Amino acid sequence: MTLKTHAARAAAVAVLALLLPLAATAQNIAAVNGKPVPKARVDTLLAQAQRGGQPVTPEMQQQARDQSVLREIFAQEAEKRGIAASPDFRAQMELARQSLMIRELFADHAKKNPVSDEAAKVEYEKFKAQVTGTEYRARHILVEKEDEAVSLIKQIKAGAKFDELAKKLSKDPGSGANGGDLDFAKADSYVPEFGQAMSKLKKGDMTDAPVKTQFGYHVIRLDDIREATFPAFDDVKGQIKQRLEQVRTQDYQDQLRAKAKTDYKFGSQ
Repeated sequence: MTLKTHAARAAAVAVLALLLPLAATAQNIAAVNGKPVPKARVDTLLAQAQRGGQPVTPEMQQQARDQSVLREIFAQEAEKRGIAASPDFRAQMELARQSLMIRELFADHAKKNPVSDEAAKVEYEKFKAQVTGTEYRARHILVEKEDEAVSLIKQIKAGAKFDELAKKLSKDPGSGANGGDLDFAKADSYVPEFGQAMSKLKKGDMTDAPVKTQFGYHVIRLDDIREATFPAFDDVKGQIKQRLEQVRTQDYQDQLRAKAKTDYKFGSQ
């Protein structure tokens, strides 16, 4: 080996020795009392935010860096005071460890058992079948006695305004303030006596006689009729998939509980 070759190798080793600390430093965002704060902590905080549905903005990235350094400052002080060695801290750490593992368990299950578009479409059609049909927009005035309802019908037929009487006399706190307006709903959304009487009316008509229900006596007027609408599949696909994921997670939990061998009796058993 020539003197020149030896010198070249020595120079290369020296340069590598200088670069290695720089590479390690690049993985840290700061040092607190000589202890590095790894960038991985920032990445973990940002991942948690994304999991919660928050977009990662430059402001959030800065907040994550700030929090990572603050956490290290506070954690070092807690260690100095011996908090990590206390029984209470250890008990809480065990609960936190279990919570994190359980969360990751169910996240892993959801990842390995994704809800397909086909499964979501089947669920969508079930919902759609339940809500389609005729919807009625009615107004009503609720009173306690039959003769009061009879009097109201006479007044309205004589020219009194339905909505004004509803605001003044209706015992229904939900609709009275709105002139008796019940908005659009299917007939089976109401108690049978009310729904049947309402659905027999033509648009603009009012019941000729009081309608008795468990709540009292009603005077009903039908303002409008329409076919129920339902949002497009693509508009609600995400919500349906989320619901199905929750159902599958609950089923998985029930399976694990059923397979476990324990002498404990759960309160729901």
